[in-house]
Amino acid sequence: MTSMPRAEYPRPQFQRDAWVNLNGTWEFEFDDNRIGGQEGWHDRKAPFAKTIQVPFSFESELSGIGDPGFHDVVWYRRKLDIPDHFAGKRIVLHFGAVDYEAQVWVNGRQVASHEGGHTPFHADITDALRADGDNILVVRAEDYGTDVFLPRGKQFWEEKSRAIWYTRTTGIWQTVWMEAVSPMHLRKVKYTPNIDANEIGIRAFVTGAGAQSGDVRLQVRISFDGQAVATDEFAVRAGEEARTIRLAGLNDHGMDRCWWPERPNLYDVEFVLFLDGSEADRVTSYFGMRKISLENGKFNLNNRPYFMKLVLDQGYFPQGNLTPPSDDAIRQDVELTKAMGFNGARKHQKIEDPRYLYWCDKLGLLVWGETANAYDYSEEYAHRFTKEWQEAIERDYNHPCIAVWVPLNESWGVPNIQIDIRQQQHALAMYYLTKSLDPTRLVVSNDGWEMVATDLYNIHDYEWRREVLEDRYGSVEKAVSAMPANRRLSVGGFSYDGQPILVTEFGGIAYKKSDWEGWGYSGASSDEDFEQRLRGVIQPLLRSGVVQGYCYTQLTDVEQEINGLLTYDRQPKIALERIKAINEGN
Repeated sequence: MTSMPRAEYPRPQFQRDAWVNLNGTWEFEFDDNRIGGQEGWHDRKAPFAKTIQVPFSFESELSGIGDPGFHDVVWYRRKLDIPDHFAGKRIVLHFGAVDYEAQVWVNGRQVASHEGGHTPFHADITDALRADGDNILVVRAEDYGTDVFLPRGKQFWEEKSRAIWYTRTTGIWQTVWMEAVSPMHLRKVKYTPNIDANEIGIRAFVTGAGAQSGDVRLQVRISFDGQAVATDEFAVRAGEEARTIRLAGLNDHGMDRCWWPERPNLYDVEFVLFLDGSEADRVTSYFGMRKISLENGKFNLNNRPYFMKLVLDQGYFPQGNLTPPSDDAIRQDVELTKAMGFNGARKHQKIEDPRYLYWCDKLGLLVWGETANAYDYSEEYAHRFTKEWQEAIERDYNHPCIAVWVPLNESWGVPNIQIDIRQQQHALAMYYLTKSLDPTRLVVSNDGWEMVATDLYNIHDYEWRREVLEDRYGSVEKAVSAMPANRRLSVGGFSYDGQPILVTEFGGIAYKKSDWEGWGYSGASSDEDFEQRLRGVIQPLLRSGVVQGYCYTQLTDVEQEINGLLTYDRQPKIALERIKAINEGN
């Protein structure tokens, strides 16, 4: 099975006009015997034997291959055509994500290498290009299919999926693309909104700027709903410049221009970089004015208490696995989530495609950013994980939809955290490292149980009996002393310290409404039974007075799990309006 190439702009919060999408048909080869390096496949003239549809991994149907077996080393090859309008510019090659390690060559010359299966990387390939235009791009990707110390998320280390583990993803699984930039260009920006002062802080990072670079100036134009609200222009004398810009018309009383899930207001930004009076770069962007905070033990959004109604979203698709089949499919997931009355999603064990975060920014959906954990702990795991987690925070810092960071889930990667001081220190290090990189959001040290320092006190509880949930969450004392998974909620000398209490996994009601066979944490036999069971687990949390938010498991069926609100192909199991009514307490 093949599909049209994913052609949407892959980095929607930082856009340039001069870009080319490289998705589509590539040559492809398995290298099970690991001979490609010795035989010089990075520079060979003969084509590879197979073809693949990038950006879908070979395990998926949409790749055109659909082989779920173990092939840890794979190679890709394609011709690289440089558009005429790229002439005179530096050419930058981008990879959204390659699982798990990648080496990249252009015309036999290595231009990039990267470790980490869920974060982007790029390379300036200008000096490797041929003048005659006969350019060949080659990628070698290596995964470690059975390595339980690898940050892998839900990808199983056995050949066939079972229990809570799904099909693996090897190699390229997010968009590959090129853009043309001037030698001096805007590399990135970082936004830090301050709704209390009606100001946006902007840090601009400029490649090529310095004391000897000439007269470099950056112009910033900010608009809201098509109307200009601020313009600033300033000299760039080093690689980084920072400005704080006051925004006209931001009314704190009505929060008219703040970003909310119910009112996802966004400011548009245009950056124009000038060198000696001539335009060197132009980038369009956006930001949202919103604030995440804790006050008197309450989660606050924009200085107002806010009850989070999240759904657990694995981000898997029947034919694409981790890769959505289209941008429309990404948008549909956000729209379906909102239509069921949820105001947020916890992306589970996956650093999601930036297009998903864009649609959450634009349509209004809170996101808990969670990364892919390993299954077991080692020093090598800690090194791998820390590097990739920092890259994820760096990539997604600007998205207003992200409210909470979740570096660890259910002690994955730290299975002995209850008694192992090293693993406790690792969880603690991830908590403080995340806070040091992003002080604007909340951090959960270990979602579900066995927490150390944490901003939210999150409990996973798949109890299905209404009366048990009503009693358990009828008081703070009962909630924080319960052990619903037979796990301690705090370890390492830590204990509940007044944080907001949330039930961040619950439900998981199995209901078969498609050809898929599978399991759940409890089961329903009819539409009426399913609705009654949903009401029976959601209403006690809504009415408890102790619980300040929840995350229902889960959005869709996934492979052998049939505990979704939607089937795997995104068909509602009962009417969306009925689920929304339950989330609204009706």
